[in-house]
Amino acid sequence: MSLRHAVLGLLSEGPASGYDLLKLFDASLSNVWPATQSQLYTELGKLADAGLVSVSAEGPRGRKEYSLTEAGLAELRRWIIDVEPVGTARSDMLLRVFFLAQVDPEQARGYIRRQAEIGRKHLEYLESIRAFVEEGTDNLSVYGSIALEWGLRFTRTQQEWAEWAEKQIR
Repeated sequence: MSLRHAVLGLLSEGPASGYDLLKLFDASLSNVWPATQSQLYTELGKLADAGLVSVSAEGPRGRKEYSLTEAGLAELRRWIIDVEPVGTARSDMLLRVFFLAQVDPEQARGYIRRQAEIGRKHLEYLESIRAFVEEGTDNLSVYGSIALEWGLRFTRTQQEWAEWAEKQIR
């Protein structure tokens, strides 16, 4: 996935400023595809240059509201249907697990314990946004709820794995 398509997808629901998009990212996509403010504004400029979005309104202090163009909608639809997701599975955390024998067992257990704690905290965060995501009836809420459920299940599995893995280290 790319930031480009995340922005196009958010704009498919209606015009938004860069600030509005950043808030939407934080409330919906940050667990799927996080973006910083500078990345987002840079991408908006690239999308405008490519004719995939246009500035539909300008306000005070240089505030710009962006709208999806027909070309942008066509690109979003092409990407959704025609481009297969990249299945690269890289995990910095699991790479470290492979080499935990290089530290003493208590350090290894501590590392795994921290992974369980990270999972627990992430689950708490996901649960805290559940009501917000599920209260809406717009497309982002409906499909965001589906994505949120994946995140909840995946994170629970990671946490359970870490709790199991800690017990395996002698």
